[in-house]
Amino acid sequence: MDQSARYADLSLDEATLIADGGHMLVAYTMTPMPGFGGYLETAAHFAAESSTGTNVEVSTTDDFTKNLDCMVYEIDEAKGIMKLAYPNDLFDRNVIDGRSMVVSFLTLAIGNNQGMGDVQCAQMIDFYVPKKMLQSFDGPSVDITDMWSILGRPREDGGYIAGTIIKPKLGLRPEPFAEAAYQFWLGGDFIKNDEPQGNQVFCPMKKVIPLVADAMKRAQDETGEAKIFSANITADDHHEMCARADYILETFAENAHAVAFLVDGYVGGPGMVTTARRNYSSQYLHYHRAGHGAITSPSSVRGYTAFVLAKLSRLMGASGIHVGTMGYGKMEGGKDDRNIAYMIERDSADGPVYHQEWHGMKPTTPIISGGMNALRLPGFFENLGHGNVINTSGGGSYGHIDSPAAGAKSLRQAFECWKEGADPIEFAKDHNEFARAFESFPGDADSIFPGWRDKLGVHK
Repeated sequence: MDQSARYADLSLDEATLIADGGHMLVAYTMTPMPGFGGYLETAAHFAAESSTGTNVEVSTTDDFTKNLDCMVYEIDEAKGIMKLAYPNDLFDRNVIDGRSMVVSFLTLAIGNNQGMGDVQCAQMIDFYVPKKMLQSFDGPSVDITDMWSILGRPREDGGYIAGTIIKPKLGLRPEPFAEAAYQFWLGGDFIKNDEPQGNQVFCPMKKVIPLVADAMKRAQDETGEAKIFSANITADDHHEMCARADYILETFAENAHAVAFLVDGYVGGPGMVTTARRNYSSQYLHYHRAGHGAITSPSSVRGYTAFVLAKLSRLMGASGIHVGTMGYGKMEGGKDDRNIAYMIERDSADGPVYHQEWHGMKPTTPIISGGMNALRLPGFFENLGHGNVINTSGGGSYGHIDSPAAGAKSLRQAFECWKEGADPIEFAKDHNEFARAFESFPGDADSIFPGWRDKLGVHK
C-alpha cells in the first residue's frame, strides 16, 4: 500500500520546521528492499510505522490523529538518505513529572520500522531536538567542572584528567585489586571499574569496596591530592542498582563526593541511566557503552551511529560517555570523530546533518579509552584541539616499565608536552616518566617517533 500521499510532503522546508520548533527531525540512511516499492513509497511506509500508520486503512483514524503523522520531508535517493519530521506530541511523557523519555524517542524512531519487509536496511545518522523538547529531557546534573573542583582545579578549562582501568579487567581478588588502585593513585587522578567488574564471587563488592576506599585515603594522604573512583553499579534491577550505589557511598563516607557511578548504558538501556541520574544527582554519571559496536560500528547499516548514541547520552543525563579514541588507540574510528566530542561538550555544534543548540544544558564529557598511552596522547590532543577530557589508560598505565604511578605521571606529562607545544623527544629529555614510556611501548615509539632511540640515547 502506497502511503506517500499521507506520510510524505516534500514541500516542507527544513528551516521552517526548525524555526517552528514543533518537530524532532531525524536523518537516516535507508535502502529499500529490491522488488518492493520505490524510495519515496518505502520512506513513507517507514514514517507511517514510526507514528500513526499501519498496513491497512483503519476506521479509527480521525483528523486529530493525522496531526501526529510522522512526515517524510526530504529524500536524496542517490545518496540513500531520507529525513523525517516527528511531531513533538507523538512522544510519551512521564506520569510523575511530564518530562520526556529517550526510550519513547527510540521506540518510534528505531522501532518496528527497522524490521519491515520493504526496508533492506536503515540507520539513524543524526537527529535534531527543538528547544521546547530539549528542555523536557533531564540532561546532566554533574559535569567535568565538578570533577575539576574535586581535584582542586579551576572550573573553567581545568584540563586533562589522567585515569585508568584496573587491569586485568577480571581475575583480581579484593586485596590485589585495591593495591592496583593505590599504586595508580600515587600518580593519577581517576580510576574506573571496567564494565564487567561488580560483585563477582571471587571479588565481592562488600569486600573490595572498603579496601578501595582505604586505598583512596592512603593515596590522598601520601600525595596531598584528591582522587576519584568510578564505581560500577550496573544491574538488571533498579533496586539492585540503588543497593550497590548506597553501599558504595556509605563506605566511601567523607570521600563520597569523589565517587562517580558507572553504568553500562547501552546494554542496560536508558532506564538504567535515568535511574542513576535521578536517584544520585550529586554523583558524576559515567556512561560506559559496552556492546555498542554491535550496531554503531562504521561497518553497520542498521540501528544508529556512535554519534547518535553520544548525543542521546546527553539528553539522558550522562555526565560523561566513552567516545572511542578517534583513531589514536585500538578502537574503531577516525580523526573526524572529534565531532562527537564537540556535539556533547559544546552549547552549539554541528552534526553530520543538523546543527544543534543545547540552550545551556550541561555538557557531557568525552571519555577516551582503548589502547591509549603517553606516546599517543600528544597527537590525540592536537587533533581534538584541547585536553579537557577524562582518559582511562589501562595498559598505558600498568604497562609502564617502572610502575603504574609512573605510567600515570607519563600521561600527565604527555598533556603538558602538548599544552606547551613542545617537541615530544625534547620534552622527554627532561621528563623521566614520559621518556620511559618510549621504552615501555617501543612499538608505538617506533611508529610515531622514528629514530627515537638515537635521540634519547636508548640502545637495547
